[in-house]
Amino acid sequence: MLLKRPPRAPLLALAALLAAVLPARSAPAYKGAISVDAATGAVLFEDNADAVSPPASMTKLMTYAVLCDAIRAGSISLDTQVTIAHEDAKVAALKDSTEVWLRQGEVFSVEELIYAMMIQSANDAAYALAKAREIGMTRSIFRSANGFPPPSRRIADGDLSTPRDYAILSRYLLLHTDVLKYTSVKTRTFGAGVRLQPVLMTNHNHLLGRIPGVDGLKTGFTDGAGFCLAATAQREGRRIIVVMMDSPDSRTRDLTMRELISQAFLRLPALGPAFTPSRAGASGPMRPPTSPVPTPTPSGGPVIRVPANIAY
Repeated sequence: MLLKRPPRAPLLALAALLAAVLPARSAPAYKGAISVDAATGAVLFEDNADAVSPPASMTKLMTYAVLCDAIRAGSISLDTQVTIAHEDAKVAALKDSTEVWLRQGEVFSVEELIYAMMIQSANDAAYALAKAREIGMTRSIFRSANGFPPPSRRIADGDLSTPRDYAILSRYLLLHTDVLKYTSVKTRTFGAGVRLQPVLMTNHNHLLGRIPGVDGLKTGFTDGAGFCLAATAQREGRRIIVVMMDSPDSRTRDLTMRELISQAFLRLPALGPAFTPSRAGASGPMRPPTSPVPTPTPSGGPVIRVPANIAY
């Protein structure tokens, strides 16, 4: 006697019932995380801090470090005018790009492009690897200036780093550059006085203005990297750095980062030193903080608001 295959409907109903009654397995809040004392570099907390994964747009922190070296060497300045090349415009047009819609032939100062976090250079990737080794980032590989996924879409072919290495990079930038001048800005117009329609940029670091003392540094996201954040905060002269990589979503990242920042300040030694940046090694012509560029008047054209795109 042949046995008939059981109907699928009852099996699907049973599967749905089990899914409803069994507890769901939540994704980990991150792949790796670390917090350090910015003044001494001492580790305050770490959890899988040497896990390797893509840093996504946090790569731009290394690009900024490379740029600062060029400014120190005198090869460029913050006022150097940069003409947007065809390759730059192509990157800005990618669907995974957070856009300020760069167009071929446009001219902006280096500092304006720093604010936009859109500095591009094919030669930076090779120099970035040397820079990473110089400051102690032993587990990082940089192949781009922006953190975009490689054409192959294979994670192993792109930029790779760890929370520990990004804490090292963040501390280096805090000590030796004026990176906070740029990463602490919540909103700013790009192209004011140059374009008829400037772009209103909004910082993707949602902790700015919401968590006491937070003033940097950089977020990152791609499908392969997950949601990443290298953050820093200062309270009563004490500064901490917290890096989290590969969170499942931005809300989980931000809520967990809030808790890690609070815990980091509690773990600081009571008699530890205050954080003091090394101004002697700061990048380029140190300028006093300036007020954000005001929104253009109607005569200057409307402001275009940057959409929340896939990668940032």
